[in-house]
Amino acid sequence: MSTTPTSIAASEKKALTWSVILSLLLIFAGILAVVLPPLAGTGVTIFIGWLLIFSGAGHIVYGWQRREKRAMIWEILLGILYICAGVYVLWNPVLGLVSLTIGLAAYLLLEAILEFVLAVRLRPAPGSGWLFFDGIITLILAVVIWRTWPLSAAWVIGTLVGISMLFSGTARLMLSLAARKLFAKQATAS
Repeated sequence: MSTTPTSIAASEKKALTWSVILSLLLIFAGILAVVLPPLAGTGVTIFIGWLLIFSGAGHIVYGWQRREKRAMIWEILLGILYICAGVYVLWNPVLGLVSLTIGLAAYLLLEAILEFVLAVRLRPAPGSGWLFFDGIITLILAVVIWRTWPLSAAWVIGTLVGISMLFSGTARLMLSLAARKLFAKQATAS
């Protein structure tokens, strides 16, 4: 079965159209997440709860297949812990969101410290000042989240996820439009 150049071109055009549509949907979802951060944060929390449950099940299955008794017991216990944490997050998504928010603040604090250390170690290298600047911004964000916690739980996760989705959608849209333009240019040259 051979494909004709026309069917390949039609298939590529259809894929690019879908890529543009999905990019616009991602941008729209990002805007919604920024506008409605508690809803987006709760959605992320529920998603993480399910990930914990599936990861726990994976640990239990893996542990059950282990031949060494001690490793099997630890894997099964770890799986049970993951499942319990996932069920707790799903049962109490608001408390799960509060916990995720404080976890994010701690993560950002550690990231800022590591960025400062790296900036100092790379000090003579050009551009190392950007690492120091990034560390300052990350530290400020960590302190803002930490100081406003638990109230920040209502907006932090949803807003950050929304901003990420917005930028991802925009980047994907720009790539899709550039590919579409290149495709159109190649089609007219043929």
